[in-house]
Amino acid sequence: MHHKTPVVRRKTRQIMVGDVPIGGDAPISVQSMTNTETTDVAATVAQIRALEQAGADIVRVSVPSMDAAEAFGQIRRQVNVPLVSDIHFDHRIALRVLELGVDCLRINPGNIGKEDRVRTVVDAARDKGVPIRIGVNAGSLEKELQKKYSEPTAEALVESALRHIEILDRLDFQEFKVSLKASEIFMTVEAYRKLATQIEQPLHLGITEAGGLRSGTVKSAIGLGMLLADGIGDTIRVSLAADPVQEIKVGFDILKSLHLRSKGINLIACPSCSRQNFDVIATVNELESRLEDVLEPLDVAVIGCVVNGPGEAREADVGLTGGQPNLIYLGGRPDHKIGNESLVDELEKEIRAELARRKDKQD
Repeated sequence: MHHKTPVVRRKTRQIMVGDVPIGGDAPISVQSMTNTETTDVAATVAQIRALEQAGADIVRVSVPSMDAAEAFGQIRRQVNVPLVSDIHFDHRIALRVLELGVDCLRINPGNIGKEDRVRTVVDAARDKGVPIRIGVNAGSLEKELQKKYSEPTAEALVESALRHIEILDRLDFQEFKVSLKASEIFMTVEAYRKLATQIEQPLHLGITEAGGLRSGTVKSAIGLGMLLADGIGDTIRVSLAADPVQEIKVGFDILKSLHLRSKGINLIACPSCSRQNFDVIATVNELESRLEDVLEPLDVAVIGCVVNGPGEAREADVGLTGGQPNLIYLGGRPDHKIGNESLVDELEKEIRAELARRKDKQD
């Protein structure tokens, strides 16, 4: 039972980041950023591999120095996922990572010096077929915009973006996407809504510096959710002060909740109460950790009692309803009874069997 999304997405021009399409009719991609020292090649590669494993479509790496650029070249050769490099101020770093195989440049054209430097970078990007991300951030607005608006506002973010876009327009470069990030949700949402009506390029969504794992997840889910439900947004990054792998998981959970991507197990679980016939929370946590490797979409319901259990289990691919005894549902129908002692083992076995059946059908 896979629901269709009611979201109608904004029409955009499509760009390619490596082999990942962004915008147009492509699925919304999920990305994160490494937080290791880029010059520590082994640590950075290990983190990128962990992100790939979690399903990241794209990974961003900060390249603050020429040493970091050389390290980036080594990193690029050891991983498969498309890499974006973050570059501020120094156009030579941008030219070097372009030579070393970067898939997208995150660079604000207005911040890398005179027009001829910008032209050199843009021409090199065009030669290599590499797109650019303009990344506007409330924390680093241009001096004159800070004066003009006296504090960050949605208008200030949009004006900053349009300044950078105008430079690319003058150089006839259309392969770019834009982000407008603030840590304030309403400001961010308003800025994206304004810009969405003014350009045809894809938008990269994020609530910047959102916070720790829990508060940052909530803030991102609400801010990105408001925009995604509007059809705005082509690639997302959840910013958390946490392991970047969590950013990918939360990103997919946000898209999953809006039926915009289906990836992995969609676990429907009750919050548990005194009616429960088995320990729902322990069962769900154990099941989640055992099924981390599953990338195919599958609805699994784990409900502790017979009040909502049968209704939810009928809608899921695999369901478990607590009762005397507990019941396992397959394909929406009661299949067999099960005691409490081997609940998780049995459920995992049924889920993997269901996945195997689907795979056989496809083959």
